[in-house]
Amino acid sequence: MSELLEIEGLDVEFPTRRGVVQAARGVTLSVRRGEVLGLVGESGAGKSTIGNAVIDLLEPPGRVSGGRIDFEGESLRGRTEDEMRRIRGDRIGMIFQDPQTSLNPLLTIGEQLVETIRKCLGFGEETARARAIELLEQVGITEAEARLAAYPHQFSGGMRQRVVIALALAGDPDLLIADEPTTALDVSIQAQILELIRRLCKERNLGVIIVTHDIGVIAEIADRVCVMYRGEVVETGAVAQVLGAPRHAYT
Repeated sequence: MSELLEIEGLDVEFPTRRGVVQAARGVTLSVRRGEVLGLVGESGAGKSTIGNAVIDLLEPPGRVSGGRIDFEGESLRGRTEDEMRRIRGDRIGMIFQDPQTSLNPLLTIGEQLVETIRKCLGFGEETARARAIELLEQVGITEAEARLAAYPHQFSGGMRQRVVIALALAGDPDLLIADEPTTALDVSIQAQILELIRRLCKERNLGVIIVTHDIGVIAEIADRVCVMYRGEVVETGAVAQVLGAPRHAYT
């Protein structure tokens, strides 16, 4: 099976007044279609840095200083901002930790979804609206047509995260990067969101990277896992193998 995303020898650094901080060193990992890869480690391990490096959203002055990022056989390094913006919308979807900051509180759910669909897919207003209703239904939101007129504050945290997932799917991407997608949710809602992401991965044949500090989330959703420690991948393998018989002391 060919790799959807291949990262090899990735180095990410943040220049500071006290010198250069290496946020990631020699990171190598890959993701296939129809697979959930868990990227796990404690805060500061560098896992979110990897996701942000893939989509070129590193906080300045952070930069990729070495290595390879290939997506569907093409390098993502050295792209212009316009090229990366199209890739982020159309081919790689992002699900962020806090749905509150991912949604515009001044626009209805429908306005945000329709605008994103039109921008990514070039649809007209009516087609985009129909697609928005379909996406809301796919992520488990009932009475989807009526819900288009609602504002984010009228949704619960779990429902807002479902909307964020629908937005991430709006451009019909091949890869989803989910950065701590359940941290802000209570346990029962967490399980529902994880099951939704896993189901969408299989149904749409997506590659998914789920970034988390919670090994329980990895056990629940991932097919393979990369364990990160101090900016390096220290162990990679099938979830059952890594969790059942870890080889590295940190794991």
